[in-house]
Amino acid sequence: MWQPVLMICGYFISVLGIAMLIPAGLDLYYHNDWSIFVSASVVAMSTGFSLFLSNRGKIQELSIRQAYLLTAISWSAVGGLASLPFIFYGMNITDAIFEGFSGITTTGAGIVADIEKLPQSILLWRAVLNGLGGVGIVIFATALLPFLGIGGMQLFQRENSDVNEKFMPKISYMAKRIILVYLTLIALCFLALKVSGMGWFDAFCHSLSTISTSGTSTRNTSIAAYNSAAIEWILIIFMFLGACPLAFLYNIVISHQFGQLRSGQVGAFIKILMLYIIVMWGWLVFNHIYSPIEALRQAAFTVVSLTSSTGYSAATYLGWGAFAATAALVFTLTGGCSGSTSGSVKILRWQVIIAMLKRAIITTTQPNRLLPLKIGKINVNYTASSSVVIFFAAYFFSIAILTLAVSICGVDFLSAFSAVINCITNVGCSLINGASYEEFSSPVKLILAFTMLLGRLEIMTVLVLLCKSFWQR
Repeated sequence: MWQPVLMICGYFISVLGIAMLIPAGLDLYYHNDWSIFVSASVVAMSTGFSLFLSNRGKIQELSIRQAYLLTAISWSAVGGLASLPFIFYGMNITDAIFEGFSGITTTGAGIVADIEKLPQSILLWRAVLNGLGGVGIVIFATALLPFLGIGGMQLFQRENSDVNEKFMPKISYMAKRIILVYLTLIALCFLALKVSGMGWFDAFCHSLSTISTSGTSTRNTSIAAYNSAAIEWILIIFMFLGACPLAFLYNIVISHQFGQLRSGQVGAFIKILMLYIIVMWGWLVFNHIYSPIEALRQAAFTVVSLTSSTGYSAATYLGWGAFAATAALVFTLTGGCSGSTSGSVKILRWQVIIAMLKRAIITTTQPNRLLPLKIGKINVNYTASSSVVIFFAAYFFSIAILTLAVSICGVDFLSAFSAVINCITNVGCSLINGASYEEFSSPVKLILAFTMLLGRLEIMTVLVLLCKSFWQR
């Protein structure tokens, strides 16, 4: 059972080690100390190549148990080893682990208060981690989650029914299309940001964190530091694209059937974004916080940033009043589309819950009426719908338990709750009462690092490993 798991895990770790040479090259170019990343690369590649070569063999398919193990072990190992450059730079181990998991899970929650004092190579490494995590997330969500049947992702499989259901052929088939779209979006975002006035380094780092919907910035005040409407509108477009299924984007470009944007979860996502933006715009104008034009820009940026789980900040939206702060929580818990780089609950699951609620309301007054559960033209079977309900229960139960765990460590409720929400949804933005992740104790930081992983791996992938029955033959 362990051989294919360790072999693939070794492959992922080796890729991480090779990626560490990118910031090492930047240090070498600027005649800085490149030994930090080279040393970390040697450790990672040695570990990865050892696992890969010692367990090498041909894999036709994985069992469900092996897929669960592969997911949890590989993401945990990569997140842990991603912290090596931060440790060698001088961070304490807890802070480094927090940064490593924040980067690879594309949460973007920074532990360093003054980001601009960090060397460019460290800033680049944070962005590279976002890039690696983003493409890994999409492949994981597109190829593996439907295979495991977690949270109703069998429905997402219907959108990719031309793909073989076996995991290994499927991941090979999907990866080529996904990586092509992913790199194309990064390149287009980079060019647009460069033309809009960003320096090449900032443009490159922000293009990686935008398409991966991480929100990691090279500036202390995030996007607000640029005070540029052009940059913000560019990021709005690419945050939205990052929150759409990349396989779906590939299909509509190849088929030229752009009318598909009006249907399915992408159509629902667009409608929800428009509704959120109108509501927030109305609030800002009614309360005379901004002029109508400026309010539209701030509302659109904040809504798309939070709903896509990117977490960029262009304004202090928590200062817009109680309604805006509460609405921000709703945006955060909505999430983008399944098969995208975004985190949180995701649109497809909300569609299932809303469809179940509608049916329950109708059958309450008409108990003998038989209604199929449908999302658009897709029939939702009992297995998929129950999987979604279980996911919701596990998701919000996890939020309650983790908030309690953080509170036990001495953190006030608002800080604990907002930190857990930000980490489990992989949004990683500012905390409600202005507290900093840097201020938390080591146990809290480790709990939050686990929370990021739990949210990124869709809850059940991790929880199933805690069951005694999983380990019984």
